[in-house]
Amino acid sequence: MQTPAVVTTVDALRAVVGNWRRAGEKVALVPTMGALHAGHLALVAEAARAAPRVVVSIFVNPTQFAPHEDLATYPRNLERDLAALAPAGVDLVFAPEVGEMYPEGASTVVTVGGPSQGLESDARPHFFAGVATVVAKLLTQCAADVAVFGEKDFQQLAVVRRLARDLSIPTEIRSAPTVREPSGLALSSRNAYLSADDRARAAGLHAALSGAAEGVRAGRSAESAIATARAQIEASGFAVDYVELRDAGTLGAFEPDSGRDGRILAAARIGGVRLIDNVPVTMSKSVA
Repeated sequence: MQTPAVVTTVDALRAVVGNWRRAGEKVALVPTMGALHAGHLALVAEAARAAPRVVVSIFVNPTQFAPHEDLATYPRNLERDLAALAPAGVDLVFAPEVGEMYPEGASTVVTVGGPSQGLESDARPHFFAGVATVVAKLLTQCAADVAVFGEKDFQQLAVVRRLARDLSIPTEIRSAPTVREPSGLALSSRNAYLSADDRARAAGLHAALSGAAEGVRAGRSAESAIATARAQIEASGFAVDYVELRDAGTLGAFEPDSGRDGRILAAARIGGVRLIDNVPVTMSKSVA
C-alpha cells in the first residue's frame, strides 16, 4: 500500500501526465477540496474503472466561498487525505497552493448560465463562478480523458457538464451516485461540524425528499409534495433555503406530463451547518 506521489505545481502535473500520455495511457481526474470520506473514495473507484491512471486534486478553492462562509475553518489535513487514498489506487495527488491556481493579477472568471440559475445561485450568488473557474483550470491543467463528480452536488454536476460542452473541453464528465450513512444522510465534509443530536435529526432531510419523490411518481402534484417535504424538513429542525423539483436533464422547469425524469434538490441549515441533498424522480420508467 503506497502513498500516492504529490505535486504542487501545474508544470509538475503536466510533466507526469505527459509521460503517461506518451505511454498511451488514459487519465482520470477527481477534483476535491480534501477532507476526504467514503463519498470521495467512491469517485476515485469510478475514476479507476475509467482509466488506468488516476489523479486526485486537493484544493480548497477560495473563489467559491463568500466572505462570511467557512473558508478559514474548512477542514484541511493533507496527511490524512493521502493515507485515505493510499489503498485506492491513486497515482498522483495535485495539491497546489492558492498562488499556483490564482497567480498575482489573475482576473479571468468563468461564468455558466443555464443550469446555474436559481437554487444554489440564489443563496450563494458567487458560488458557481468560483466552481466553474477552478474546474476549467483543473480540466485544462490535467488534460484528463475523464473527470468524475458526485451526484450529491447535482447542480454543480450539471454546471460542469455545460461548461465542458460550451468550452469544447475534451474531457468526459462522469458522475457517481451519492454515498450515504445508514440513516440516509448524504456524506459531506461538513458533516464533521454536526453535533450528535443534529446529525441524528439531519437524516430527516433525505427522508422528506424521498417521500416527496415517491409522491410525485405516484401522481401527487409537485406543489403538494414539495410543500409537505418542506414542512417535514423544518419539523426536523432545519431552516430551509430551498426545496425544488427540476427537470433532471436541464434543471429547468419540471413538466410532469413530459415523461422526463425530475430531481428534487434541497439546501437547509441545522445547528449552523448548511447541508444539500437531492433525490431522483424517475418518471420515464413509470410511463407506459
